[in-house]
Amino acid sequence: MDPSSDEEEVRTFVQVISEKYNPDNFRYCRGQGMGVVVLPSPPASPIKDRLFLPSVLVLNDCGISKAGDRSEVAAFCAHVVELDLSYNQLRDWAEICTIVSNTPHLDFLNLSMNPLSGVQLEPSLAEVFSRVRRLVLINTQVSWDTVHTLTKHTPELEELFLCLNSYASVLESQTSCPSLRLLQITDNQLQEWAEVRKLGLMYPSLDTLVLANNNLRSVDDGQESLQCLFPSLRSINLHNSGLSTWEDIGRLNFFPKLEEVKAMGIPLLQPYTNQERRSLIVAQLPSVSVLNGSAVSDGEREDAERFFIRHYQDCPEEELPERYHILVSKYGHLAPLAEVDLRPRSTTVDVRWGDRVEPVSLRLEQTVGELKKQLRALLQLPSSGVRLFHINREMCSVLGPEEMKYGCRALHSYSIQDGDEILVVPKVKNRCSSSDF
Repeated sequence: MDPSSDEEEVRTFVQVISEKYNPDNFRYCRGQGMGVVVLPSPPASPIKDRLFLPSVLVLNDCGISKAGDRSEVAAFCAHVVELDLSYNQLRDWAEICTIVSNTPHLDFLNLSMNPLSGVQLEPSLAEVFSRVRRLVLINTQVSWDTVHTLTKHTPELEELFLCLNSYASVLESQTSCPSLRLLQITDNQLQEWAEVRKLGLMYPSLDTLVLANNNLRSVDDGQESLQCLFPSLRSINLHNSGLSTWEDIGRLNFFPKLEEVKAMGIPLLQPYTNQERRSLIVAQLPSVSVLNGSAVSDGEREDAERFFIRHYQDCPEEELPERYHILVSKYGHLAPLAEVDLRPRSTTVDVRWGDRVEPVSLRLEQTVGELKKQLRALLQLPSSGVRLFHINREMCSVLGPEEMKYGCRALHSYSIQDGDEILVVPKVKNRCSSSDF
């Protein structure tokens, strides 16, 4: 390949800033609170017009592969706090360090989607990251050695994003990162709890651990180990993991400060309805106040715990979970809930129309008006109005026929039973009035 053609494709950080924030693009923005201030530069300055850029600088997907002149980076980035360099072509940590070292107030750095596979960060360069508190390395394929070099030199690092990096295991570091509060390591290939255990040892102060979309098979530790492993963990995300036993869910109770759990799309829950899934998890985790993003009320918790007792009460003694006995001591043994049949009720009656008698099946939730339409089609009644009377076969000698006057009234309100009779008669006009009865 011709080296000169490679050189033509190189785009620098300085070049992209110069293009995106060219003073000609902001000629009307001076002093108008637009976030970009253009000041005249000294005659000897290499930058024609110096820009004090917004504190949040987004330069994603710009083809950047090099930093450019160090002094120009410093001139442009004196006030930059957040820097998004995702979807570029940065593959040399030395170039990244040139940018970072000349951004003195940098707090947030996003390097996602840059090709950093197989590229090591030299410890002698890593000190420039010391001010960074939030670092995003999604789909960079960055090695664990480089991750450890970064965390060792970022004493204030609070948030670290390592998603989509094809990690099947975790390389343990001898140096912990006690400042880290949030670790997002979704969409990797972690399967064994032993790998998650390493994360707990390296990041002992984690508040939030996002493990979604890893095929994690189990939570495979005892109470004492889990209490020590994540002593500050408040939130854990296990969406689309491979957990398959209720014991794995129960072990989450051993995290002493856990308040929020996300656990959708796991094999364990497949046999249940959405409501059953939520109730069973809520009943298993008495300290969790937020499940799958929704707060758990006191009323919901009590309903869930009662459901849990009834769900397990017919199981053999040896199959009953420990939580069952705890909840029985709280509520006692509960009677099974009465089964309510909510299916539409129906009955068969004799419909009498003149000399004709026809057995007709009625849906009792339908209305009188709907019944009239049904009978008109079935018996080919005249289009003129008809009147309906219900005759109770058991009480007809006492009550007599009851007219079904109101078209919106449901049939079940007449206490219609099998064998009753519906009498159909034509409406007649009053000789004194044209109105129908």
